[in-house]
Amino acid sequence: MGAVAVVGAGPTGTCLVERICANAPDLLRWPALDIHVIDPYPPGGGRVWRSDQPGLLWMNSTAADVTLFTDESVACAGPIVKGPSLAEWLGGDPGLFAPRPVQNAYLSYVFDRTVATAPRGVRIHVHAARAVSLADLPEGQRIGLDDGRVLDVDAVVLAQGHGDVTPARAEQEDAAFARRNGLLYLPTGYAADLPLDRVPAGQPVLVRGMGLAFVDLMVLLTAGRGGRFTREYDGELVYLPSGAEPLLHVGSRRGVPYHAKTGYTLAGGRPREPRFLTPGAPAELVRKELAFAYYRELITAHGERCKMRWAEFEDAYADLDWGSAEMRALIRRAVPKPADRLDFDRLDRPLHQIRFGDHAGLQRWMHGYLAADLRRRADPAHSADLALIYALISAHGVLTEPDPWFRSFFSYIASGPPGQRLEEMLALARAGVVTFLGAGTHVERRADGWRAVSRSVPGGVEAAALIDARLPAPSVSRATDPLIAGLYATGGCEEEAGLLKVRPEDRRLVGRDGAAHPRRFAFGPWVVAGRGTAGFARPGLNAPLFRGADALARTVLSEAVATEARRVA
Repeated sequence: MGAVAVVGAGPTGTCLVERICANAPDLLRWPALDIHVIDPYPPGGGRVWRSDQPGLLWMNSTAADVTLFTDESVACAGPIVKGPSLAEWLGGDPGLFAPRPVQNAYLSYVFDRTVATAPRGVRIHVHAARAVSLADLPEGQRIGLDDGRVLDVDAVVLAQGHGDVTPARAEQEDAAFARRNGLLYLPTGYAADLPLDRVPAGQPVLVRGMGLAFVDLMVLLTAGRGGRFTREYDGELVYLPSGAEPLLHVGSRRGVPYHAKTGYTLAGGRPREPRFLTPGAPAELVRKELAFAYYRELITAHGERCKMRWAEFEDAYADLDWGSAEMRALIRRAVPKPADRLDFDRLDRPLHQIRFGDHAGLQRWMHGYLAADLRRRADPAHSADLALIYALISAHGVLTEPDPWFRSFFSYIASGPPGQRLEEMLALARAGVVTFLGAGTHVERRADGWRAVSRSVPGGVEAAALIDARLPAPSVSRATDPLIAGLYATGGCEEEAGLLKVRPEDRRLVGRDGAAHPRRFAFGPWVVAGRGTAGFARPGLNAPLFRGADALARTVLSEAVATEARRVA
């Protein structure tokens, strides 16, 4: 009998277990296989998508864009096993942004269905425990659990997903400063895990970060404290404070929040596979690929705003370098209005080189910026924006290890909150509950608290409370997961740019000596070249999550087959 273990029972681990089950009938040479799934949290949702989170916290993808089942678009060696997307499973609005407890129920359904439909002889064992140690056996691996049990298996896959890390030096210094001076500091982490009851009502609070973590924080500290949103007769959303909310002063490097999700579909047809990209493509080629998708949608779907047919534009575009004078001239000829052209710098840094005389001027600009973003994301005339998002998603699955610009731009453009959340942010800003600090926000320590300053406006804002509203950056060397920390301490794994290093072709774990371990694997967003497996797969887009999980499942099964053959020889 063979046995494999998957450490981590969240979406990544669940997808991997499903792919192991799907491929088992084709690859097994004996009638039985045990799959051990190890996670202290219930399988399916795991920790991040656990069911006990507030229903106020939503997914940031529509129900129609979430699935853990393969379809015909997935280019993999294993069999396609169809299943419902979240929208189909709910039988409701495909544009719904489901509460996280609802997503937990869907993920639990996927895991339970995988168990119930596992091929004959394949048994899935769930261990509600934490894996704490890993040791070599002559023909396998021994996993130690925190409840004292041990499991002997042929191969192990680390699929823990996003994990906690010990605070970085700057966070430790801020925490020590807060303790010495009787201040409040909340470090990076999931908003649902933070002690938000310590945040004082009616007092100014500085917040670093304007991404999705801030949106969750904003919701829990306003509507989560009894505030209400209502619509005026003219349709404007307004916020009615409860009096229990703090006054949030928020800033970031960019100074603006992520763009809202779009509320329309492509008019020019489904996006194509990347045309110019290779796994190690330089930044200029990435931009050329993204702009190619943008202009294809603009010209084919909104030709009345263009002066060139797509076939003519495509032929000329393919032969030119991005950023060259010839490329710029081609785009000017084809797209006469500057507002219709894709300007990466303007899009990426809307507050660059803008200065305001006071904070009131910055607030007026920000209110207009948010309102304009909401209008644009609801207007099908701007469907080229959605084509850009699809191109970003496709590129994310092709690039081996995207550079920092791409990762930041991807999150800013393609990973934003539902439009309603941005509308709520605007309502909170108009009510004076949220105040924007500007671009290049920097927080200084003062004797009696913190002071936030930015490049956008003179002066600063002082407060006795500071929150870092973002997730901690991955760091294998600072991981608190006992299994990863133990492996790193003994040289059993290596860190590369904060991520677990694996051999790219088969995801075998690489140790400090540079050797790939024959029986240890790692998969997910904390793994080198694994960022494309983060989040959820979109139906019909050949998701890298499925391609990677299927290939790894077949490798792990092959290792189990080889081990069993040696065992009976």
